[in-house]
Amino acid sequence: KEDIFIDNLVITAGVGLNASLETLKAIPIIKEKYGVKTSLGISNISHGLPNRSKINAIFLQLAILYGLDAAIIDLNDPEIRKTAERKLAFIGDKEKKKKLWEMHFKQNMVLEAPVLLTFCADFNRFNKWCRLRNAEPGYDNFLSFYTASIDALLAAQNVALAAEESGLGICYLGTTTYNADKIVSLLNLPKDVVPVTTLVIGYPDEEPDLTDRLPMDAIIHKETYQDFTPERINKIYKNRETSMETKKLLEINNKETLAQIFTDNRYTKKDNILFSNKFLKIIKDQGFMNNE
Repeated sequence: KEDIFIDNLVITAGVGLNASLETLKAIPIIKEKYGVKTSLGISNISHGLPNRSKINAIFLQLAILYGLDAAIIDLNDPEIRKTAERKLAFIGDKEKKKKLWEMHFKQNMVLEAPVLLTFCADFNRFNKWCRLRNAEPGYDNFLSFYTASIDALLAAQNVALAAEESGLGICYLGTTTYNADKIVSLLNLPKDVVPVTTLVIGYPDEEPDLTDRLPMDAIIHKETYQDFTPERINKIYKNRETSMETKKLLEINNKETLAQIFTDNRYTKKDNILFSNKFLKIIKDQGFMNNE
């Protein structure tokens, strides 16, 4: 069975997205039922459509999320090549997912969602390439960690957009950094690799309303940073603080203001210091804090 691959038929998205989604859903079913590997001819998805390169890259990302083992692709296509080089760990093993569920404070979506992705700040491969080419890398510092984290988060958001475009639901897990040391151990991450975020992906069983957002005036600053006066802050937070949802939260949490729910209950100073120190330690242990 190790040498057997089943190639699912990929029908162009031009005839409808349902057939394409069925192809993706068939990947884990085939792997579990028959114990064989799967492959796809990726470019079929965009036959007869404009922007073929982008469509192919998005479909490849989704197929990887569903557990695809091999793909017939054109590595000369820059969009495809970027997708193939993504820095992420695909988690499908049930025992690993159970342990990650505990590390993510037992959020049940970790177990329930069919796809769990851990995105990492990763200089491991690049550093090894430099040394093989007689070049000494200088990427063991905090700036390099920060740069690699941005790369990983951009990749995560691209995956999130591709998933949502195809009707899937996603959720970021901010708890990745809280127990990054344990995740490093579980996933056997080498030096120069640190987990920075996690995505759970699956078919949503509900369509909740959009989370309340602050007005654009609270986010965008023109020309220079416009600091916040008490008057501006009151205006920006007025709708959120006077909503029925906030009134219920205040009653449940026995608090005077919404801000107190954040500072006293959800994200306390004590917890922030604890997890900050843990995260700084694993960043150092993984080789990113040589700042001299």
